[in-house]
Amino acid sequence: MLQPLCIEQFYPSPAADAVVQQLLPIPEAPPLPEAPDPKTCSSQEYLEYYIFPVLLPGMTELLHQAKKEKCFERERTKFIACDFLTEWLYNHNPRRKDESFTEFFSIPFVHDWLKDHPRQPLPLSFLLSEEEASIIIQAFWRGYRVRCDREVQELRQWQKQLRDEKTIFQRVEEFWAKQEAKAVNKSCMLGSYRSAPMDVNCCHHC
Repeated sequence: MLQPLCIEQFYPSPAADAVVQQLLPIPEAPPLPEAPDPKTCSSQEYLEYYIFPVLLPGMTELLHQAKKEKCFERERTKFIACDFLTEWLYNHNPRRKDESFTEFFSIPFVHDWLKDHPRQPLPLSFLLSEEEASIIIQAFWRGYRVRCDREVQELRQWQKQLRDEKTIFQRVEEFWAKQEAKAVNKSCMLGSYRSAPMDVNCCHHC
């Protein structure tokens, strides 16, 4: 007769695992090499021990932030990769591990540089969120549709004619005011000439 299959034959017991672990030593991880002297090490060692351990995580965070800012979906965005990486590296500098977070424009060397080399302001399209931009576009479109109405067009035409008439009246008043001022000045000059005394010597020679 067939004997029932025993699963324990294929899966060893915990006691057997302990025996195997005692018989087969587990290799230990090799010790980490000591950091080389940054002043005397080679360029490759300096990059591997002092630059890449900080720069590569910063580049990873840069890609994540660029994805959040939709840099891979749009041609132009307000996201400036160099600014983000500068801020990230400055705040993750091992020498500043106990200091508080510093915003990009508050970093001392950034502040000094921008003081002598100011940037141009970003356009409004970069500063608005998608919701704010959609509200402005919808408001403009609704206003455009209202201005296309026939009655509104007639009202706007009447307002334009009224403004033109007021402008004409104002220009006519200004013209006559200048003419009156010229006439007054001319009469004052003639009056002062007539009232001035004549030169006796001049009349004798005449």
